[in-house]
Amino acid sequence: MNNNKLFSASAILIVMMIIPLISQAQRGGMRGGFGSTSTQSSILPKNDDEKKIVAVLNDMTATQRAQGANVPMDDGRFLRTLVESMGARNVVEIGTSNGYSALWMLLGLKRTGGRLTTFEIEASSVKLARQNFKNAGVDSIATVVEGDAHDKVKTLKGPIDLLFLDADKDGYHDYLKQLLPLVRPGGLIVAHNMDQGGTQSYISAVTNNADLETLFINTGSGSVGVTLKKY
Repeated sequence: MNNNKLFSASAILIVMMIIPLISQAQRGGMRGGFGSTSTQSSILPKNDDEKKIVAVLNDMTATQRAQGANVPMDDGRFLRTLVESMGARNVVEIGTSNGYSALWMLLGLKRTGGRLTTFEIEASSVKLARQNFKNAGVDSIATVVEGDAHDKVKTLKGPIDLLFLDADKDGYHDYLKQLLPLVRPGGLIVAHNMDQGGTQSYISAVTNNADLETLFINTGSGSVGVTLKKY
């Protein structure tokens, strides 16, 4: 088995291990992502690079959440875990907002030597995200593309290791159609807020395709779809 297959197997194993933890958290009345009162309530940076990113994440948690729609902290941890466990080198995000979820993935990409390309239609959010990336010292490995992602993604090249969808829900199916051919075998598509309206065509697409394997995870703040592109 080659390294990419090993990384993908590790990522899916992590997903399967997280599911019972989510159920346990919900039974205990935890709220927010995968349990905002999880045993690891603070972020523990490993080195100076991580300290710089974590400082920005902490500042965003305290002061900027109202400025943009962000994933809960534990959902961000989940994304970072997937990126790093896969050894992802090319990550694409649709829906940057202020860059909060992107910074979690960039924590992993710092370790793997990879890059992030993220798309955002709101100019004010683009400006804020770019500043946050600069403050975190990751602007050299993060590209923010401003404009309508339905059109802008046409410039992307594969292979994509992980695709994260967190934008217009009724657009998920179109993003999937355009980008699935670029996702490598063993790659993942992670779709946020699957319990919101407008995602039915996407759900149908990822559950009626023999080339895909999809899990829907109830995170406590919503539902996340994790789709494996099979070898």
